[in-house]
Amino acid sequence: MHFIESGAGTPLVLLHAFPVDARMWDPVRGRLDDQLRVITPDQRGLGESALDGSSARGLAEPGANRRAAEQPSIARAAADILALLDQLELPRVVLGGCSMGGYVAMALLRAAPQRVAGLLLVDTKAVADNDEQRANRLKVADRAEHEGTKGWLAESSLPNLLGRTTHEQRPEVVSSVREMIDAQPADGVAWAQRAMAGRPDSTATLRSYDGPALVVVGEEDALTPPENARELADALHGGELVTLPGVGHLSSVEAPDAFADAVRSWIARIA
Repeated sequence: MHFIESGAGTPLVLLHAFPVDARMWDPVRGRLDDQLRVITPDQRGLGESALDGSSARGLAEPGANRRAAEQPSIARAAADILALLDQLELPRVVLGGCSMGGYVAMALLRAAPQRVAGLLLVDTKAVADNDEQRANRLKVADRAEHEGTKGWLAESSLPNLLGRTTHEQRPEVVSSVREMIDAQPADGVAWAQRAMAGRPDSTATLRSYDGPALVVVGEEDALTPPENARELADALHGGELVTLPGVGHLSSVEAPDAFADAVRSWIARIA
């Protein structure tokens, strides 16, 4: 699994959204790593991580991508992160995830709650997909495998991925996110969509967690709007909620200063 780390102090693992990669955390890295050890992996099949779980796409074994793609699951993605924590000899971390990264964080919490010292959920939700959402994910997976991802995936994702204010006032952010989406491998996109389509409801997992938790949501998030974030915070015993104005689904990219301020303040209180 490919990852980037910087800084020192409390380890903070940040899991990226779909359909981007760990670069979505770059705008906040320099705002956090003077206080924290920031670790940002590319999840299986996306960014620079190979679909078979090896460190980089170019190192995948022959036929491994096909075998890995046969068993997509969020639980497997969470197991990748646990293996990374073992590799880095980190018994406990503050674990954060945005959107799909949040699904993986909740799966890791379900599998190994003792490894989670604090939980950061960003623009995500605990409930499973309904039938229509699941069918749409499978259609995207099939199209990616048959057509690749260049162009159409960004065009279909960007309208809801970024907030209205970003589309109107931050063209450089729109361009940067478009480039990230266009760079994602088709097999990784398909794997991730099928994994998300099959994920379970994680509400009970959140209710069983008694550690500190922060929920961050963009006020303009059309995919997982503020009412979803309130449900997450209410399900968590120690849940706090921060809503960022003028921000859509990718808070760390759209408003890095506000996002970093919220995270730094929270971690300073729980450290």
